[in-house]
Amino acid sequence: MPVIDGMFREESDGSGRLLGGRCPTCGAVFFPKQWSFCANPRCDGSTLDDVELSTRGTLWSFTDNRYAPPPPYPARDPFVPYGVAAVELAEEQMVVLGQLASGTDIAGLAVGAEMELVVEPLYDDGESVRTVWKWKPA
Repeated sequence: MPVIDGMFREESDGSGRLLGGRCPTCGAVFFPKQWSFCANPRCDGSTLDDVELSTRGTLWSFTDNRYAPPPPYPARDPFVPYGVAAVELAEEQMVVLGQLASGTDIAGLAVGAEMELVVEPLYDDGESVRTVWKWKPA
């Protein structure tokens, strides 16, 4: 079950699609789709169409998170470091942040590498497994 409804769709094979919005007036794409109007200041579009975003992109930047976030933000106990990737989606002309997929060797990454979207568990609350999109080398 997605940790946040409406931001992505997951498939049983572990793949997924980010869900955004596209303005039919100017063509601007937004993620997440949180408005019912175009947020482009040069456009007066009053609606956004639902759109699935690209599943592959180029690694724009990355880092590893070695410190647990402070309360009230959730963190595993014990905290497990994880990588974060900023991936540029060329068709949508945007950069989307996400964690790096489990098992990704951050030392082997390089800016410009092709990345692929996957869906993995974020945590198990005892009643259900909550999932999130992540990036892995393609």
